[in-house]
Amino acid sequence: MRGVVVAGRGRPGPEPLSGQREWFAALVAAGVSNSEACRTVGVNRKTGTRWRYGRSIPAAGGGLLHYAPVLRPRDGVISSRYLSEQERVVIADLHRGGVSGRVIAAELGRSPSTVSRELARNTDPGRRYGAGVAQARAVLRRGRPRPRRVERDVVLRVFVQQCLDVRWSPEQVSHALSVEFADQPARQLCTESLYQALYSRNPFVQRTLRSRRWRSRRRPHRHPDARRPARHATPLVMIEDRPASVNDRVEVGNWEGDLIMGPGNRSAIGTLVERSTRAVVLVHLPDGRTAVAVRDALVEVFAAMPAGVRRSLTWDQGTELSAHAEITRILSLPVFFCHPHSPWERGSNENMNGLLRDYFPKGTDLAVHPAQRLRAVADELNNRPRKTLNWATPAALLAAHIAALPSASKSIVVRR
Repeated sequence: MRGVVVAGRGRPGPEPLSGQREWFAALVAAGVSNSEACRTVGVNRKTGTRWRYGRSIPAAGGGLLHYAPVLRPRDGVISSRYLSEQERVVIADLHRGGVSGRVIAAELGRSPSTVSRELARNTDPGRRYGAGVAQARAVLRRGRPRPRRVERDVVLRVFVQQCLDVRWSPEQVSHALSVEFADQPARQLCTESLYQALYSRNPFVQRTLRSRRWRSRRRPHRHPDARRPARHATPLVMIEDRPASVNDRVEVGNWEGDLIMGPGNRSAIGTLVERSTRAVVLVHLPDGRTAVAVRDALVEVFAAMPAGVRRSLTWDQGTELSAHAEITRILSLPVFFCHPHSPWERGSNENMNGLLRDYFPKGTDLAVHPAQRLRAVADELNNRPRKTLNWATPAALLAAHIAALPSASKSIVVRR
């Protein structure tokens, strides 16, 4: 494969796609959509998007590395996607002569819907369409760059930053704004506005509005030592045998569990999510992820729970839970197993594992985190409002349930 040798390195890099880039720019300037231009040129759609808008990727030393757009519009030149003043003159002349919109569109080489919208927007009550008036209205409607509200409003920016500091999502921040500033519509932002602010190329916004590092892309791969579906010596009770009350999320106390892994699967953290309240418990595994270590850690965690919130556990078929029969015997806790390659059967747990990667990034050693750190992360997540809970917090719901339990259900029963 041909390439370009990078200065100071012996390994050649990929050859620049200069010709395809110029072809792509010409198609975009002619009004072709981004997807169609990418198909014509023969590049991935994401490549075309990066050429047009630039991109930001995580830098090695922290923060973001920004790449400017490769294709820049000429100053003062509006894309040919939009109607020009000359085209509006043609529309006015033909429309005045009684020509239909479809015929006008064919004359201009435009879509009939483009001409239809133009006439609907700029025809006055007397059914007259003037090219000069239409052009002036189009110029007024054209977007102008303006400061974002999080730039202008210090109070708003501070509140948003406080939410981002505890890793709330933009949707959660948006809901919190509608509650905190219920009588101030100017300080309420929709989810998309917050996303736009987070991805803004404005240096001021980048410096003042910090957030968790969003994943730029996902590269699916499988390592040779990655986990495979395990064969258990003890027969498994499959997920379809769970009671209906577990599937319906009616009862509190039905947990989904899994492990998040460190590099080379040499370290792990256990994750437990309660299906009804979405409360999370992180399991410290200082002795590794062997079946004995996971058994002892789960017994210790569940033994500290009231019996009324310890009803069942659902896990995947990893070898770390080979001692499931002992867990059931000691805790009187039935264990159910998902089917191989079916993570959606533990959807709440998989969602939580994704959130946990903000605190424990992939490729980092998970053994360095003490039990106190795991409790602090779990507390932060359990005090985060959740849309699926009607913006209540898992901690509040679980505490209310435990408070309402009868005395017998609050007792701890463990058989060794």
